[in-house]
This record gives sequence, C-alpha cells and structure tokens, in this order.
Amino acid sequence: MTTVTLGIDVGGTNTKIGFVDRHGRCLASTHISTGADEPFSNFLENVFKTVKALSKEAGDIEMVAVGIGAPNANYYTGKIEEAVNLKGWGKEVAIADLMEEHFKVPVAITNDANAAALGEMKFGVAQGMKNFIVATLGTGLGSGIIVNGDLLYGHDGFAGELGHITVVEEGRTCGCGRRGCLETYVSATGIKRTMFELLADSNGSSSLANKTFEQLTAKDIFDAAEAGDALAKEAFEVTGEILGKSLADAIAIFSPEAIVLFGGLASAGDYITQPTRRAMEENCLHIFKGKTRLVVSNLEGDNTAILGSSALAWQEYEKKKNA
Repeated sequence: MTTVTLGIDVGGTNTKIGFVDRHGRCLASTHISTGADEPFSNFLENVFKTVKALSKEAGDIEMVAVGIGAPNANYYTGKIEEAVNLKGWGKEVAIADLMEEHFKVPVAITNDANAAALGEMKFGVAQGMKNFIVATLGTGLGSGIIVNGDLLYGHDGFAGELGHITVVEEGRTCGCGRRGCLETYVSATGIKRTMFELLADSNGSSSLANKTFEQLTAKDIFDAAEAGDALAKEAFEVTGEILGKSLADAIAIFSPEAIVLFGGLASAGDYITQPTRRAMEENCLHIFKGKTRLVVSNLEGDNTAILGSSALAWQEYEKKKNA
C-alpha cells in the first residue's frame, strides 16, 4: 500500500485534484469545474465524488492528509475568505473543517503562491533550502516566503503579498483597488500593459502593432521577442527591471538564499531573468550583493499546482506524526 496525500488546487475556473506520494509522483489526477458562481455545497459534492473515483484509479493507497491551495485561503482559520473570483461561495467558507469531517484525515489550506513555495521546498528547485522566496508570475503576482524552513503566514494568515507593494506612486490601477502595485507591472497582464504603452510611445514598427489588448497575450510578446521584435524585448527589459528592484527590497528584509520565479511569465527564460537579475544586484544593499540566487522553478507539467498543495498536506502530516 502506498502512502499518499491529496492535493487540491482551487482556481476561479477549474480545480485540479491528485494523489501524490512522498517522492512527488502524482499517481492519479484530474480536474473539475470550480463552479465559482454556484453554491459552495455543489463544489464540495463534486470534489467528494471525484476523489472517490480517483482513488480507484490510483490503486492500493492510504491517504493520510489533504492540502488545499486556494485564493484568499487562511491557513489559521481553514477558511477561504472574501475571494473575489469565487463570488457564489459567499464571504467565507470553512473548507478545511468540512473536508476534514468527510475524509477523516488532517486538512490544511493556504493560498496558491504559498503552496507553490512548499512544493518547491519538498519536490523542486528549493530542496534543502530553508530561506527563500517564490514569486508566481501569472495573471497576477503572488509570493510565498520561507523563513527558517517554515512558511511565513504573519499574524492573520495573509503575509507575503509582494504583488501588492507599491512600486509606482499613483501608478496603474490594481484589481485590489490601490494604484501602482507590483503585479500591475510584473505579471502576464502587466507586461501586456507595458507593451501597449511602448507601442503608443514609439514610431517604430512592431509585429504586435495591430493586435488589440484583448487579443494580445504574454506568449505573443515572448514569440515576438524571439523573432527579434525590439519593442517586445524592451517590454521584458522594463518588466525585469521593476521586478529586480522590488526583489532587492525583499532581500534587504528577508535575506533569502534564493528567489524562485514560478509561472507562465517565468517561462520566458533569459528575457525575464537577465534584466531581473541585473536590476536586483544593482539595487541590493552592499552587504547582500551576490548572496541571493535567482532561479526558475524546475517543476513542470499540468500537476505542479497539485504538487504544491500536496506538499502542504505532507508538511501537516509530518507535524502531527512528530508531535
């Protein structure tokens, strides 16, 4: 019998579910519709039904814990609180308690960026590290901060929101309601906004000039840069410089061994890492220069989010086992 944890990654559209062993092997996985505009009870019922079917596919297993990554997830309370992309679920849902009651094993919950950090520490590029930061560069910018081997939650469970530090006074409007947040410049959405600003300010030609904002994707900007488009390359330079300066500030506070870039924008490779690394080193306090590595996640494939959530479950299982 193989001992496994269940990883559940709740997204605004789809939820990924899978059984993961101690070595990070996903024995069975699938995805379901989250149903963000429907009652939470519908989601729970769908998860329970799906896990039952998935357990048959996984074979001879013993599930010892459940980990959940979700928007606005509070590790301390076990609740999803005021998640704007899960409007049908109400102000808050006690998801951990309800799943623990059903599965009869420990259940823990955190946000997706925190789960990504735990996934990197247990299965990914940060194995063996005790002080590092993961920055998830997707539609927005999330972050998970590991200090002395433990995830930093803060007093209320929501610590680590690097995406919402202000980088430009009275800058771009953010979905959080503030202006100038880092994620409005460094994210898939942010680089699109930068690209359009560069197009508006330039008389030069670009292969992206005829695309509307809705049509344009971060992948389009990467492809254009690969094809030699100067403005596309500049968009990455601008994005990397802003990110690097912000990471230099984070280094002054946390002194991490490494910063791990994770998510879609990180897959742009040197286009994003080179300007980020350069700006990070140039803006670091002297005592920290050359001490923090900038690396890209080595977790790949459709199950990376499941691995992060399952890493949370493994952590909780080990805590209770050793208590």
